[in-house]
Amino acid sequence: MPRITGSTSIDDLLELLPEANGYLIEQGLPCLVCGEPFWGSIGDLARRRGIEDVDRIVGELNAMLEAKEGSQ
Repeated sequence: MPRITGSTSIDDLLELLPEANGYLIEQGLPCLVCGEPFWGSIGDLARRRGIEDVDRIVGELNAMLEAKEGSQ
């Protein structure tokens, strides 16, 4: 199973887990498909937006990925 890390690129994340877009928006990160794209890493995006708890975000994204893979 792929593992999401703070250095995972946003484009790789969205390819692996498209529903992460809504989660990232809820976390105060920019909309990734509606005019303000950011194609660096998850950690870069979080730091750019002043979010320091990247580990929490990465953990929740991995939980989403595990749940998705468990339901398939």
